[in-house]
Amino acid sequence: MFKTTIISCILIISACGPIETDNQVKKVVNYQQLQTEFALREEKLLVVNFWATWCKPCVKELPHFMEVNDQFKNNSSYEMILVSLDKSESLDKEMSEVAEKLNLTTDLYLLNDITNMNTWIPAIDSSWSGAIPATVFYKDGRKVAFTEGQLSKSELTQKIKQYL
Repeated sequence: MFKTTIISCILIISACGPIETDNQVKKVVNYQQLQTEFALREEKLLVVNFWATWCKPCVKELPHFMEVNDQFKNNSSYEMILVSLDKSESLDKEMSEVAEKLNLTTDLYLLNDITNMNTWIPAIDSSWSGAIPATVFYKDGRKVAFTEGQLSKSELTQKIKQYL
């Protein structure tokens, strides 16, 4: 009964807006809302990783992303966010479980805009096939790099240092 009540409360809260825990945002967004989130960080080097809980290469690289994020998170010119391509109902279960297990400390967005994917995938990068993981680097509001596929810890660190 208690568990059901908590889950019901979480579902009600998530339907109304973002969930914030320890200053971490967990939010379902469409592409337009995601673009707004990017714009809020225009003054920074923004690292955006697209992933999903069902994507083994994605889940494999995320601990490296968190290690690298820990190195740079105190730099006011830097921010990393993770964008899940899971189904929106998985925010409260699968995505939250993976986030806890992997100690994902960045803001987490779940992009729930599958009907427009043929528009937003090429808008992110014209060379992107839609495969994940994929990582985009924005500096001062413009895209400076894109990688489709896994990034190693050293590759990610190198790219961040290059654009910081």
